Amino acid sequence: MRNEALLEELTQAFGVAGFEGEVREIIRREAQPYADEIREDAMGNLIVLKKGTDSPNKKRIMFAAHMDEIGFMVKKILPDGTLLICNLGWNWAGSAYNERVRFRNGVTGVVGCRGSIEDAKNDVKKLFVDIGAKDAEDAKKYVRLGDPCGYMGPYLHMQNDRICSKSLDNRIGCWQLLEALRDNDGSGPNDVYYVFTVQEELGCRGSGPAAEAIRPDIGVAVDITPAHDYPCDLEGSNEVGKGVAVKVCDPSVVCDERIVSAMETCCRQMEIPYQLEVIDQGGTDASSMNLSHYGVRVGGIAVATRYPHCQSCVASLKDIEAGARLCAAFAKHEFIWG
Repeated sequence: MRNEALLEELTQAFGVAGFEGEVREIIRREAQPYADEIREDAMGNLIVLKKGTDSPNKKRIMFAAHMDEIGFMVKKILPDGTLLICNLGWNWAGSAYNERVRFRNGVTGVVGCRGSIEDAKNDVKKLFVDIGAKDAEDAKKYVRLGDPCGYMGPYLHMQNDRICSKSLDNRIGCWQLLEALRDNDGSGPNDVYYVFTVQEELGCRGSGPAAEAIRPDIGVAVDITPAHDYPCDLEGSNEVGKGVAVKVCDPSVVCDERIVSAMETCCRQMEIPYQLEVIDQGGTDASSMNLSHYGVRVGGIAVATRYPHCQSCVASLKDIEAGARLCAAFAKHEFIWG
């Protein structure tokens, strides 16, 4: 896959929800040579504009890929030096248990549980982080209340062009938008805003204000989606390795039929493998774009992943590449409706 080193760099950067600065600077560095304008808003969203030609059917397209990953925050330092934590995004207590985490300052720790993990019943309040401190005073030399930490999950190659890493949700989308920006020479009919959003894992907080500022005609969330092709607690049709997913519906949004149709047309014209996505749990930045200003037509582009929201997400490099190609093709599509 082209520029895979950048995908690895993005996944390994620290970017827990609300603390996306390290990821943002990588993206700013990569986008700068190709952008007509770059600005950062008060929320921390990075808004990258690539202007199109003066077409009578010109649209403002807003792609949104969130920079943040799930993690934890220190809420209390106990007398024995262990750290009680709360969620920054949705974490599975079972997958966090006995795993390693890293704080922004480089301090590392291991997640433990007060009692058995089975008795915790997926309650993160039962978890703690052990940084090796002797007691509370010792722990305070290394961390303080409010410090965020994220998973340590190295970037690994698996069989059949599949990879495993932390924060594929949603550094995949960030990578796809950067690659689509590189492919945009400005000859298309649309002004395209590549927006790298913050705090999606906390309720799609960043994309709403960004959409309010841009006032797009079309909004497209570029994200991951849970796969259903392995033993898990979800049911649906998403499969890893079967192409990029074109979102139809999730609990937070029903995508505009014209947007879905345009994406399918782009896939057929460019011979991009794709599948339709319908999920009954989860949501994306499409929801907040949809409800911004007086309403925005929205769609979604996603990559099916196994084991999402943990340190060992699995995805197909071919699906990731297909998503970047769809973003590039959709940006150049001419929309003839009003």
